[in-house]
Amino acid sequence: MEIGIDDFGASVLDPQTDEVLHAQRSMAELLERIEQADRSGLHLFGMGEHHRKEFFDSSPVTILAAAASRTEQIKLSSAVTVLSAADPVRVFQSYATLDLISNGRAEMVVGRGSFVDAFPLFGLDLRNYDELFTEKLGLLLQIRNNERVTWSGKFRAALDDQPIYPRPTGKLPIWVGVGGTPASFARAGTLGLPLMVAVIGGETHRFRPLVDMYWAAAERAGHDLDTLEVGLHSLGYVAETTEQAANEFFPGYARQMTRIGKERGWAPITQGHFDAQRGKLGALVVGGPEEVAEKMLRHSKALGGVTRFSLQMGVADLTHAQQMEAIKLIGERVIPLVNA
Repeated sequence: MEIGIDDFGASVLDPQTDEVLHAQRSMAELLERIEQADRSGLHLFGMGEHHRKEFFDSSPVTILAAAASRTEQIKLSSAVTVLSAADPVRVFQSYATLDLISNGRAEMVVGRGSFVDAFPLFGLDLRNYDELFTEKLGLLLQIRNNERVTWSGKFRAALDDQPIYPRPTGKLPIWVGVGGTPASFARAGTLGLPLMVAVIGGETHRFRPLVDMYWAAAERAGHDLDTLEVGLHSLGYVAETTEQAANEFFPGYARQMTRIGKERGWAPITQGHFDAQRGKLGALVVGGPEEVAEKMLRHSKALGGVTRFSLQMGVADLTHAQQMEAIKLIGERVIPLVNA
């Protein structure tokens, strides 16, 4: 199993004024964490894409390109590219360039995004939410597979035998990031693309029917199932002990998720909710190295086997030092336990 980190580049906000504090330092620390992940033997680092004050990842490929020059082995991926609000030609060119800079370590996870901020920002109609993604994903795959492209659609100017450069070192990996929409699982399977499942709440095993739907769609479409993969993105944190991890993670997690929840009509996060989510069936992966490794394996089994596990720690206002130590623990203790 590949194990890595997903990060959204969380801004530090002043609790009184809600203004962003020391953005340059936060960016420098993010790049240090990617370097640490590479040194510690993690397999991948993914950057999200948001267009909000609390995250500074609106241009993830720029951050990943900076990280590429400071790392050697780790795969560098988006998590996710909000393809619905982007031009597939420019997206491909950007990640092909990243691939050249990183000597073939670039990947992409594309999706529709869990926030809709990009739609008004780029003048897009939310009523076309699914149609935009479907069309743009089709074009992106055509560009990946062909140096010269002839294409026409509804939301972008047509291409007539248009060459698209640069080309990456090989076939650029493109995963589809999904939440809980059945049609999204089926679409990924039909297209024969690897699947990244984001489970940020509830019980992970309840996503098994959707994952089975993915495999069934891929089989119906005639794809070689041995070439496909399923990955899992979960919120979590690793510390020396379970008690330490829970105590350090909960305050910031409750604060951040309650803030986001206000926009979506969710109830505030309580200690009881947090403890339930940390349980054996809950989605949160928070604990000491042994507990985290055990839960990763349990979640993998519950979904029928995953080949990639990405842990998102940046939703809990953890300090840079806490995250650096967690990355070390993942590399030195969690990964060996999981893959033993």
